[in-house]
Amino acid sequence: MNDAIDGTEAAALAAALNGLGYRGDGNALTAMLAGLNAAPEPFDDRAWLSLLAADIPADVGDRLERLRSRLRSQPTAKGPPDRLKALRTELKARGVDGFVVPRSDEHPGEDLPAAAERLAWITGFTGSAGLAIVLAETAAIFVDGRYTLQVAKQVDGTRFEVKHLIDDPATDWVKEHLPRGGRLAFDPRLHNVSWVERMRRTLEQVGGTLVAVEDNPLDAIWTDRPPRPVAPITVHPLDLAGRSAAEKRQALADDLAKHGIDAAVITAPDSIAWLLNLRGGDVPNTPVTLAFAILSADATVDLFCDPRKVTDAVHSHLGNQVMVASPDAFGEALDRLGAHGGSVLADPTTANAWIFERLHRAGAQIRREADPCLLLKARKNEVELRGARIAHLRDGVAVSRFLAWLDREAPGGDVTELSAVDRFVALRAQAPEFRGNSFSTISGAGPNGAVVHYRASEETNRRLERGTLYLVDSGAQYVDGTTDITRTVVIGTPTDEMRERFTLVLKGHIALASARFPSGTTGPQLDPLARQFLWRHGLDYDHGTGHGVGSFLAVHEGPQRIAKLPNATALQPGMILSNEPGYYEAGAYGIRIENLIAVREAAALPSGRSDFLEFEVLTLAPIDRRLIETSLLTASERQWIDAYHARVHDALTPQLDPADRAWLAAATDPLPD
Repeated sequence: MNDAIDGTEAAALAAALNGLGYRGDGNALTAMLAGLNAAPEPFDDRAWLSLLAADIPADVGDRLERLRSRLRSQPTAKGPPDRLKALRTELKARGVDGFVVPRSDEHPGEDLPAAAERLAWITGFTGSAGLAIVLAETAAIFVDGRYTLQVAKQVDGTRFEVKHLIDDPATDWVKEHLPRGGRLAFDPRLHNVSWVERMRRTLEQVGGTLVAVEDNPLDAIWTDRPPRPVAPITVHPLDLAGRSAAEKRQALADDLAKHGIDAAVITAPDSIAWLLNLRGGDVPNTPVTLAFAILSADATVDLFCDPRKVTDAVHSHLGNQVMVASPDAFGEALDRLGAHGGSVLADPTTANAWIFERLHRAGAQIRREADPCLLLKARKNEVELRGARIAHLRDGVAVSRFLAWLDREAPGGDVTELSAVDRFVALRAQAPEFRGNSFSTISGAGPNGAVVHYRASEETNRRLERGTLYLVDSGAQYVDGTTDITRTVVIGTPTDEMRERFTLVLKGHIALASARFPSGTTGPQLDPLARQFLWRHGLDYDHGTGHGVGSFLAVHEGPQRIAKLPNATALQPGMILSNEPGYYEAGAYGIRIENLIAVREAAALPSGRSDFLEFEVLTLAPIDRRLIETSLLTASERQWIDAYHARVHDALTPQLDPADRAWLAAATDPLPD
């Protein structure tokens, strides 16, 4: 295969498509196919054809598939053999002493397109959060407690110092290592304004300067960097969204007008997807398209995304109140907002520093306030809650079938972390509503289970061996809801220590699930409920207890969370969160028990007060009874477990085959006396 052959075929196909309404030549078609190849594989592997034309004949579609496959397999230019050295050379040529490499793109989000995985490219670290700083003679990578073990395995400790993101912040390291008067460069599109201001204050203390770059120096040496993804945008129908995009736009616009704000800049892809009832496929696991939006106080929206992703059906759905423009036009739109001193809302935790600087230079009155979509998106409406319940029922069937299979097969010694993941995905994929994973499955056997965000690979893949624990944290995207569940199971017979630690985690899980609390309560106020039993034994876990979850959107959603870290957002009816306390014995095993829970108004209370809230448990799957030390349970905790298991049994049994029904009946039996 050579470029000439590909070019000839691309030109011929473009000509064929021109007769069907496509407007582009062979070069444009090749670029489109390259963008499609840079996006995650779509669940519907033919949906992408709609971006080219409607009603493409089968033979033309087959030729397009073959051309796309050939383009995918073509060799690309290789990056430098010593990436760190190449970056330092580039920085020296630009007259700066260092550069900051965050795991981020222009949009806040945990999942990134391949083109934005700069931190992984320069360090080898593939976790979902982190930051590196490269100076002329030294470098460091900063990760939080979830990734302490992972970073040690993936990053060369002789080239990068490994630091804790919270306990040893980057600001402290920079003060110590940046030369006096040094210039530290950063890409303003990859950092929020709060980070920039904090780092700028730090550098001033040591006579240094924070320098914004026009173009990213790492990109200059990443010669085989993938193109930006091109995946179809789809409409999220009203019978799943529960509220029309027009209603959402009007509600938010009315609030902007009420507070004297002319427009709001929205940069979070899941906020844009929620606001406009759209879904996409630009990044792994989260069904969003990479875009910016400006919502005006008259309820109109300017949407800045790759126009190639927008079909006629999407244009029709958006209507004449939503204008679609290229991302290249976003900067000029920001300039226009500030031209007459307009009041513009931008979220300092999500909007990048480049946006703030552009608005400031244009003369806008910037209102630093939270993304206006966050709270409304977090408070699921009744249609979304109904969808979540249906999705969790469907997911519970797949989870139970997986656990039953695991019980039958794992003791034989043939199941590995990777084969378990494949089986799990295959079972979920049998549901027509399945649209892929909601995050990369954590499948950790034995000591790998102690790595909080472990990801199995061919190099680390372990067999599930007798006498060990297996931790599987997995989730699915269904068209009606997003799931996230963790189960820890024993292969063979557990030790007394495993049973004790598992039960302490379970007691905390039950305490949180059973909580009743007054309106206005925040997640950090509830967090100790889940940790209290571990704390009594001098134990803890270094991650949050609960995160928000979207509705066929991001599995990690704000603004609510249950964690030690401060959070002023009160829990409100309709919010969905995880309940996932854990315990991790490095080098031995990991334990985590996770269900999703929805905030609702509490049932009648003896006091007669009506302003209390409680949780509805959404997840339906058995908890391994073999790991429960019943002597550590109170009567009410036993009752909770038995009632939960009875509910799981009754809900799932009708949808299981006889063998799995028998397994579920045993797995959900009442606890022994």
